[in-house]
Parts: sequence; C-alpha cells; structure tokens
Amino acid sequence: MKKLINDPEQVVVEQLEGMALAYPDLIKVHYEPNFVYRADAPVDGKVAVISGGGSGHEPMHGGLVGVGMLDAACPGAVFTSPTPDQMLEAAKATDSGAGVLYIVKNYTGDVMNFEMAADMARAEGIDVLNILIDDDVAVKDSLYTAGRRGVGTTVLAEKIVGAAAERGYDLEALADLCRRVNINGRSMGMALTPCTVPTAGEPTFELEEDEMEIGIGIHGEPGRKRIELEPVDEITEMLATSIIEDEAYTRTVREWDMEKEEWVEIELVDPPFEEGDKVLAFVNSMGGTPDIELPIVYRKLHEICEAHGLEIVRNLMGRYITSLEMEGVSITLLKMDDEMIELWDEPVKTSGLRWKM
Repeated sequence: MKKLINDPEQVVVEQLEGMALAYPDLIKVHYEPNFVYRADAPVDGKVAVISGGGSGHEPMHGGLVGVGMLDAACPGAVFTSPTPDQMLEAAKATDSGAGVLYIVKNYTGDVMNFEMAADMARAEGIDVLNILIDDDVAVKDSLYTAGRRGVGTTVLAEKIVGAAAERGYDLEALADLCRRVNINGRSMGMALTPCTVPTAGEPTFELEEDEMEIGIGIHGEPGRKRIELEPVDEITEMLATSIIEDEAYTRTVREWDMEKEEWVEIELVDPPFEEGDKVLAFVNSMGGTPDIELPIVYRKLHEICEAHGLEIVRNLMGRYITSLEMEGVSITLLKMDDEMIELWDEPVKTSGLRWKM
C-alpha cells in the first residue's frame, strides 16, 4: 500500500484538520463528534441541508459544504457510516429555527443512523426530514443496501436543493424537491482497478490486468458482471444504455410525516426516460481516472443521448463522488425541469464545486 498518509487510523481527522486550515472562509470543523459546517452557520431563516457518509468519497460530502450547497457534512470512517451523534450535533450547529433536511444515500447504516439522528433532533425541538437517494441502476440489492444504492444523483441533489434552500424554500418544499430529483436521476459505474482502504492495507477486490467490473459500487461492491476490458465507447454504451433503458422502478421508503408526527411508508416510482426529455449529464471519475479520459466518455455519452432523443441541457464532469484511488467512471443522467435548471445555475461556492461567486 502506497498512500500519502501518516497513521491509517488518523486519516479522517488529519484530512479535516487540513481542510479547516485551507478553507477557513468557507468552513469550520467540529471534532468529537466530527462534522464540517458552513463558516457562517447558522444562516438566519434558512433550512439547513445536511448530508454525510463514509469517508473515501471526497469531495463528497465535506468538499461540498458552503454557499449554495450543504450547510454541514458528517464524515464517518472510510467506507463506514457516520454515527447519529455526528448528525445530531451538525443539525444543532446549523439549524436557524427553520428546520433541517438530511439527504441520505441508500446504505443500510446511513439510513438507520440518519433516522436515529432525526428522532434525536426532533426530541430537542428541531424539525427534521430525511430524503433518500437510491439511483444506482446496476443492482437491486448489494452488500451494503436493501434496494438500489445511492450514488451520483446525491451530488446533483445537494447542488439543486442547496440552491433552493439559499432562496428560502421551506422544509417541506425542499423535501419535495429533493424527492423529485431522486426519482428522476439514474446512475451506473464501472471500475478498472480496485481501491485500498488505509486501515485494511489491501485492495477491496481483485481484477486481472485485462478485466473490468461493470456496475461497481462506491465501496468496491461487485456489480453486474466482470468482463474483459473493452474500448471506452463500448464501456460508455453499456453504462448509458442501462440507464436510459431502465424501466419504471417502484419501491417503498420510510419518511417522516410532519402532520401525523410519525414515520410512514410511501411508494415512489422512478419514471423511465422518454424521447424529448431534457437531462443533466454527469460524467464522474471514481478517483484515479485521469482527466484526459473523462471527455472521451462524455463524447460518446452525448452521441448516445442524441440517438435516444434526450437533450443534454446541463453537464458536470470531474471528480465528485469517488472511491479512494479507484480507476473507473460513473455516469448519471438527471431528467430536468425548468425549476431544476434554474436552481442548478444558481451560484455555489464550496471547496469542491463553485461558479458565479
């Protein structure tokens, strides 16, 4: 294992210390429990938008804290869910009285701990709603989930919902928007290499030099199939076609009903893509992919979208939701409406994403 680290057990804390020193105008860092939050938090009258998850996926989530995106992010150990006390303290530090929206990727530990944190926050008088992101079309269930995994759409939701919160949307309106982003977003990824968790010191899985894994998870979970390496156009075709041709997806999720004051189960349906849809196309590096390769993926993705009658109205390309040093790529397509487009274009200033500031 070759990594730019000191003690494997201190990687997360030392990363947070470095971020606090590098971006004091954007963020503050709280330790024990660990969370990153906006330097100007709490923002008067604004709903706080909070997310989090295991470390190793940077810049998501800590690098997306700032004006126009997240108010706070809770980093767990590498590939390990944060704890309820982290989420609770982040909520207390950022709540202005307008409430808190937790954006939760669909991994069993994240879902359970964010629900516990929401219950704890409500017991302290903070209004909290949790919205799940479950956009990975690769597999229905995996090592870490019941149902589809939460991946690339998480970044897009944090940007769009963060902009809406900045505008003054109330808590229920933000939850409705976040839910709409989730059901209209689909993702799929692949890997050329595994990654190595610092405390483990060995790769999360093994791939031969001429192999690739299609449908990989962001923790190194296995995907749909392991096959011989293909040219990038064929790889992009596999991922994009799986997303575009994915049928309507129905599942039941748990959300908090503010009127009934209880957790309820609701049925959600992700509509399929249709000719004429406007989409945001997101090409994401899994961590170790050189920047020169991503535009080659985007080039083919653009061609595929045109062939299916999808109009790319916005795009994002780069390293935003990673799996440590894994070489590979993920593609996300998000069906956009006029409100989402307008919110996407709003200013954002974080260490990992910024424009118009």
